[in-house]
Amino acid sequence: MASTPAQDLNTPRAWAIDLAVCAASGAVMGLIGPFGSYFNDVIPVRVAYWTGSFLLSGISFGLLLRWLAPGMIRARIPYWIWIPAVVAVATAPLCAIVRAAAIALWPAIARISWAEWYAQSLLIGLVYVSAYALLRLRVADPAHAPPSATPTEPAFLRRLPPRLGRDLLCLQMEDHYVRMHTTQGSDLVLLSLNQAMAELGGLEGMQVHRSWWVARRAVVRVIEDGRNLRLELTNGVQAPVSRASVAKLRTAGWIPR
Repeated sequence: MASTPAQDLNTPRAWAIDLAVCAASGAVMGLIGPFGSYFNDVIPVRVAYWTGSFLLSGISFGLLLRWLAPGMIRARIPYWIWIPAVVAVATAPLCAIVRAAAIALWPAIARISWAEWYAQSLLIGLVYVSAYALLRLRVADPAHAPPSATPTEPAFLRRLPPRLGRDLLCLQMEDHYVRMHTTQGSDLVLLSLNQAMAELGGLEGMQVHRSWWVARRAVVRVIEDGRNLRLELTNGVQAPVSRASVAKLRTAGWIPR
């Protein structure tokens, strides 16, 4: 059974990577000292504060995104709609905790209003969570997974008009044209039967008459009319079998011996 995005990311290794990135980002922020925090204290204290803030946010957003992502992906809600909404709501309680910790360390910064603090926290949250969604959630999302390898389609099938589908039953020579029969109908294409058969690749079938090629799976019964044989196909068409083809059809198991 295929795993979900939440299962892919809810492993010890995935969590270790996420929290390591949070810790490294927090350390960098502590060294840089954005939003005036450079003047708050010595480097070790700033690094500890920012690293703790990022780890708290990483755990909180990590749990929240792992819980919400499967439902959002199933509902086909775009990332650009639900990610900002989640960040805007979740940032409020995180902001309260981080602000309280900062004021406990540096009482003078209590002068910074709640709105300004929230705006700064929201900016950081949007940048990091959006990057996380782009780099991690989209990779785990089956809709954005690389397409799996599929067998190469025979070149001739690309000649079929869309209305006929790809379920080829037989080819019938008509003057300089080949009539292509599918479960959805038939149409003509200008080329010889030999050219058409050369483009069929590995499609299982056989030339049963100088003017006919038939797909093996299309045959529903063999009709005997004296010394003449015809193959009735799933679409009701009856393809004649030449006497020269009888032996090879018997060998291949198409008709009884």
